[in-house]
Amino acid sequence: MKSSIDNPARQAVSRRAVLSAGLLAPLAATPSLATGLRTPKPSLASLAQAKGLWFGSAVGAGPKGSLTGSLDDPLYCEILARECGLIVPENELKWYVVRAEGPQAFDFGPADRIAAFAKAHGQAMRGHTLLWHHPQWFPDWLKSYGFGAQPAEAAARLVTGHIQALCARYPQMISWDVVNETVDPQDGSIRRTVLSDAMGQDAVLDLAFQVARQAAPKARLAYNDYMSWEAGNEKHRYGVLKLLEGFRKRGTPVDALGVQSHIGAENADTFTGFGRPQEKEWRAFLDEVTGMGYDLLITEFDVHDKGLPYDFAARDAAVAAYGQAYLDLMLSYGQTKEVLAWGMVDKYSWLQNQWLRQDGKPKRPTLYDDAYRPKALRTAIAQALVAAPKRQRSTPSKQ
Repeated sequence: MKSSIDNPARQAVSRRAVLSAGLLAPLAATPSLATGLRTPKPSLASLAQAKGLWFGSAVGAGPKGSLTGSLDDPLYCEILARECGLIVPENELKWYVVRAEGPQAFDFGPADRIAAFAKAHGQAMRGHTLLWHHPQWFPDWLKSYGFGAQPAEAAARLVTGHIQALCARYPQMISWDVVNETVDPQDGSIRRTVLSDAMGQDAVLDLAFQVARQAAPKARLAYNDYMSWEAGNEKHRYGVLKLLEGFRKRGTPVDALGVQSHIGAENADTFTGFGRPQEKEWRAFLDEVTGMGYDLLITEFDVHDKGLPYDFAARDAAVAAYGQAYLDLMLSYGQTKEVLAWGMVDKYSWLQNQWLRQDGKPKRPTLYDDAYRPKALRTAIAQALVAAPKRQRSTPSKQ
């Protein structure tokens, strides 16, 4: 199926085009008796479930009032409860949060709060992440950790104990990002860390998945990364394919590729305000991934609007059209099982303090605006879910 993004002359998405596609049509909404908050019906979770998919979002249990403090916002939580069947802790299971104080200390408090919220609202959970294999995101103590006279064994014990502890604490996870962002986008190589220095690159990654399979046998195990469909990601995509091929050759128990899906602003041009999608190359990439037997998970979806005009209506329309084109492509693959937004309300998006707009204004990369009103992107996601082929909600395959 040809997309409107194939023709450069049509890449600039006009508000008129979006209006004609119905993306800004009035939304059926049900107000909350308690707050007056209006959310569209049917929910995104129910639309996804009808097609055998999961829909959900990240939520943060960070400091109240901060970008990562959405769990303390009652209106955000109301949107989360109504729209999402699946939630993921934004940062609370990362090593630098859960093990910030040292190798013997675990702080499960923030993640436990999110788990309690999910249980109270009948929501499933997914885990992010057991091993963010990137030296920048290790806790300080790990960056200089001494592994002693037998470094491989010591590193293996550390990784094994960490993964076992998290999986035992949260056995309800339907999927886990076991390893996150180990491919260097600059050249496609595997990142070097103190763990890979101690054990070897393949060994530490394989161990993470092997331990996760034993500790969470019912969860879908994913490698998660931010390679994208836009130009400039060629080496990153190649590196991820090589990594996935290696997993298969070695019999590493990996079920899925987590496609983060932070789309929009990478290498953006002045004509569209977005990066240039490479639909043919992206489909070829996904074909190779699924051809190796991997499922696909959309794990961190948002649309970066850094290069778009200030006008809210025009900006939201362009974001919606770009996001729907991407989701239509991704959901055309029956192997796609989950769709996770990386936040539901603009003011809690991680993008607010990353790659700032030239006009210094806040970004609008998510489904709801700062007044908790649904935006065109929310409608676009709903339409993509409605148009998606039906599939069966399945348990992960055991490779």
